[in-house]
Amino acid sequence: MTYRIRNILIAVGLALVAMLLTLFYVTNYKRTVQHSAKDVSVYVASRDITPGTSGADVVQQHDLKVESVAQRNVVPGAITSPQQIARLIVSEPVYSGEQVTLRHFSDVAAQGIRSQLKGALRAIQISGDPNQLLAGTLEAGDHVDLVANLHLQGNTTSADKVVLRDLLVLTAPSVTTAGKVSAPSGAVSAIVQVTETQAPRLFFVLKNGDWTLELRPVVGSTDANNQVETLNTVLGGLR
Repeated sequence: MTYRIRNILIAVGLALVAMLLTLFYVTNYKRTVQHSAKDVSVYVASRDITPGTSGADVVQQHDLKVESVAQRNVVPGAITSPQQIARLIVSEPVYSGEQVTLRHFSDVAAQGIRSQLKGALRAIQISGDPNQLLAGTLEAGDHVDLVANLHLQGNTTSADKVVLRDLLVLTAPSVTTAGKVSAPSGAVSAIVQVTETQAPRLFFVLKNGDWTLELRPVVGSTDANNQVETLNTVLGGLR
């Protein structure tokens, strides 16, 4: 085999390799294009969704709908199941027709108290001594009743009554690791969740009487007959 023939064969071989590589590239490119053009299902907002809305409410209120879009148009982070947001909360606006992504949501715990308020629910911070607020015992998530002592008839008589029931504790009094009240003055505070109609009653008691919180059972809590207690009822009830 002469030098010239060998060079020709090498050139033909390289040409074949180049042709095969080109064919392979074109085939893969076509597959990629076809795949990106393929329609897939995505979840989009059926209406505008405001920040603070829980993912559970988004699902339950049917704020999501399924639409088909080309694969190449799927937004990064788009959810593939409503369950992905069930325990999250909306952290930025989602507009009607917009693909719903995990970027629109954050963890409920990261939102703090605000994530637990909606509709007619409000948060009120109350201050008192450690005994009133069960400092060292009370924890966020507990439920409490408010017992009030109010003065009647020119402060000559008093009456006691549970005036509010089943209030959710959002923030408990701060205590040290040793269980002591962290506030130097001895005063502590807690934040409780109330409805808009409960708020004025709570504020009235705080300003016009003595009060204390009582801790409700975690499981199986019930309420007995809540009568007004006065000097006569207390003394008359002695056995």
